[in-house]
Amino acid sequence: MSREREIFKVTLVGSAANVLLTLFKFIAGIVGHSAAMMADAVHSLSDLLTDAVVLLFVHISGKPEDGSHDYGHGKYETLATTLIGVALAAVAVGIGYKAVATLLFWYRGGAIAAPGMVALWAAVASVLLKEVVYQYTVRRARTLHSPAVEANAWHHRSDALSSLGTLVGIGGAILLGDRWTVLDPLASLVVTFFILRVSWRLLKQGVDELLEASLPDEVERQILDIIATFPDVHDPHHLRTRRIGSRYAIELHIRMDGSLPLSTAHARTCEIEQALKAHFGPTTHITLHVEPLK
Repeated sequence: MSREREIFKVTLVGSAANVLLTLFKFIAGIVGHSAAMMADAVHSLSDLLTDAVVLLFVHISGKPEDGSHDYGHGKYETLATTLIGVALAAVAVGIGYKAVATLLFWYRGGAIAAPGMVALWAAVASVLLKEVVYQYTVRRARTLHSPAVEANAWHHRSDALSSLGTLVGIGGAILLGDRWTVLDPLASLVVTFFILRVSWRLLKQGVDELLEASLPDEVERQILDIIATFPDVHDPHHLRTRRIGSRYAIELHIRMDGSLPLSTAHARTCEIEQALKAHFGPTTHITLHVEPLK
C-alpha cells in the first residue's frame, strides 16, 4: 500500500472515532448539563475538522515534482501541521473564555448545576478510546515519517488529556456535592492549558519548517559521520539542511583529490548519496558539490 493510502487509512480510523465521540459527548453534555463535557465535545469536533485538513493536504503533498514545484509538494504537509496548530489554539481560546465566564458567574454568587452521570461515563469512554487512537496514530506516523499525521496524533492525545481533566471535574462535581459543582467549569479551564501546550508545539514545528529552519544538530552530526566513512573524501563544509514535508534536504560541499578522473569522483558522490538515502530515506533530497583538495 502506498504511503498516501496508508496516511488516508490512519486518518480515517481517527475520524471514525471522532464522529462517534463527538455525537456521544454533545448528547452527554446536553443531557448531563455539563459545561466541561460540552467543551470536550467542541474539542472533538475540531478533531474532525483537522482530519479533513490532513486528508486534503497529504493528498496534495503526495504529488510528484512538476514544472511549478521543482522540490515537490511536501511543504503542503508542513502547512497542514501548522493549520492544525492554529485550530487547536482557536479551540483552546474558546473553551478558556467560556470557563472563565462561568467561574466569574460562580464567584459573584451564581449557582452552577451539578452535571449528570451520563457526562461522567462519556468522559471515561473518551479518555480510553482517544488514548487508543493516539497510540495507533503516533506509531503509524513514525513509520510513515509524516509530520502531519504525527500532529494529528497529538491532537488525539490532547483530546484524551482534555477528557481526563473533564473526568476529574465532572466526577468531583457529582461525588463531592453542590458546593463543588464549580469543578466542572474549572476542568474546562485546565483543558485549555493542555490544548495550548500542544498547539504551541505544533505551531513551532510547522513555522520552523516553513521558514527553512535547519535540521537538529544530532541529524547534522549523523550526516557528517556518514561522510567520514569515505576515506578519500575530505573537509565536508557548507552543510545546509532543511525539511521538505516528510523528507530531508541536504546540501554539502566536499573535497577530493583533484587528479582523480571525473568518472571516479562521480561514482564516489553516487555512493555517498546512496549511503545518506539508506540512512534518512529514499526520498531524501541531496546536493553534493565536489572541490579539489588544496
